[in-house]
Amino acid sequence: MVIDSSSSDNVVRWAWVRSILWKSSHYLVVVVVVVVVVVVVVVVVVVVVVVVVVVVVVVVVVVVVVVVVVVVVVVVVVVVIVVVVVVVVVVVVVVVVVVVVVVVVVVEVEVVVEEEVVVVVVVVLICSEMLLDAHTPMSTFLQLFLLKTH
Repeated sequence: MVIDSSSSDNVVRWAWVRSILWKSSHYLVVVVVVVVVVVVVVVVVVVVVVVVVVVVVVVVVVVVVVVVVVVVVVVVVVVVIVVVVVVVVVVVVVVVVVVVVVVVVVVEVEVVVEEEVVVVVVVVLICSEMLLDAHTPMSTFLQLFLLKTH
């Protein structure tokens, strides 16, 4: 049997090429699997980062809104309390002023009334003396009374 060196070389070469292709196909599968895993991991990481950023933004917005609402409520409550206190103070001051004015007026009226009562009593006493004295004319009595009462 004659061995053709060229054909045996071809067989060896094809065997070698097949083994390289077989090994490279395994490497190709490994490379494809690694690439797919890396792409999936990158996509998952990007999605997680986006979700975390969105959640953080939503939480920050909610916290800011809550803080603003709380500040507005506190300011409104403080303003209402201040207004109520000012109104109460004004009402109390007005009532005190009115009471003081009324008391002063009443005291003045009492003093005036007391003075007028004293004047009237003195005039009545004087007039009664004049009436008892038969020599005093009635016009003098009226003049004296009008003079003392006005």
